[in-house]
Amino acid sequence: MNDITQSSAATQVGDLSTMMQDLGKRAQLAARRMRAATGKAKADALRYMADALIEQKATLQAANELDLQAARERQIAPAMIERLALSDRALEIMTTGLRQIADMDDPVGQISASRTRPNGMRVAQMRVPLGVIGIIYESRPNVTIDAAALSLKSGNATILRGGSEAFHSNQALAQIISSSLERAGLPKEAVQVVPTTDRDAVGLLVTMNDYVDVIVPRGGKSLIQRLSTEATVPLIKHLDGNCHVYVDEFADLEKATRIVFNAKTYRYGICGTMETLLVHRNIAPAFLPEIARQLQEKGVELRGCEQTRALIANVAPATEEDWETEFAAAILAIRIVDSMDQAMDHIAQYSSEHTESIVTENLSLAERFQREVDSSSVMVNLPTCFADGFEYGLGAEIGISTNRLHARGPVGLEGLTTYKWVLHGNGQMRG
Repeated sequence: MNDITQSSAATQVGDLSTMMQDLGKRAQLAARRMRAATGKAKADALRYMADALIEQKATLQAANELDLQAARERQIAPAMIERLALSDRALEIMTTGLRQIADMDDPVGQISASRTRPNGMRVAQMRVPLGVIGIIYESRPNVTIDAAALSLKSGNATILRGGSEAFHSNQALAQIISSSLERAGLPKEAVQVVPTTDRDAVGLLVTMNDYVDVIVPRGGKSLIQRLSTEATVPLIKHLDGNCHVYVDEFADLEKATRIVFNAKTYRYGICGTMETLLVHRNIAPAFLPEIARQLQEKGVELRGCEQTRALIANVAPATEEDWETEFAAAILAIRIVDSMDQAMDHIAQYSSEHTESIVTENLSLAERFQREVDSSSVMVNLPTCFADGFEYGLGAEIGISTNRLHARGPVGLEGLTTYKWVLHGNGQMRG
């Protein structure tokens, strides 16, 4: 019986819970073995995966075609179908990513600088894996490889639950991952892909506190909201990417125009896209007409405050909802402010605490903005679309976190680890 038939049978007889518990138990045992895994073994497994993606391209693309055909029959949007496809180019990118992660420094076992206490005892911290990570995501099968690679390199075991629209693709990728782990001498259970499309599996996974240490959701707002409500396992998450660029009165206007245009138009659907532009009133008459012209020529719909609409034609009135919204589309809200303090007040009220940027040549204002704005990334003279693990030099990311505890911002290898205290002595007694 194949995996798909097995998963269907499991659901039909009502033992989905048993299946998920078994996945958790196997992952927990694998996590213990992964703590002892060498950096070489982990790198070897990643390189074997990269080789297998190319060697088994025909098999992968045949499985992917089953998902693509189902998507076409459901009349899924072309952009979503494009994200679903395991094209030659997509496989090439996945292969390159695996090799890059394999070549990165292994964070596990790294020791901080030690401190010697007055009694001679030495105290330090050792970086260690989180344990078992549950990763829930939608649509793109490349996330299966990205998530597996980052979890593996950081010494964790992981349970992956991809979207139903990529089920056949993910199961085919799971076979490659499993065989590569075994070939490298690592437990194949270190990466397990949930073998069912039953939505109840998600609800079970996020409440498996006995086996799962953390959940990483990657998907739309509805998915994150659902998991935030249902999960008893801690989440590394963000709900929205309602990002802001503030153009200060001391900005270089040519530089500001380039930054704002890139922040909005680089890609409309990513979480680092600028959704609200804040402009100091002293430079608004000189700055706004030209950037508005460029954005409108690009097809961006502008919505603005009354002062903005007095300066620019064809701008719809901005509503309270507009200030609160991550559009993820060719729409931009614009507000003219009297000061940086008013800009920061607006950000504090409406931001999702993802990414904000100030454009200014005034160093003291830039430093104050970075100190006082409480988002996971705060930039100076840069477009917000730089909010990405690769751009930060992390190699790759599992997602972007707006949490205040544990990881914050792009979550790379180090974000998938924690630390323990390690102490050395020579028989000292506490007295």
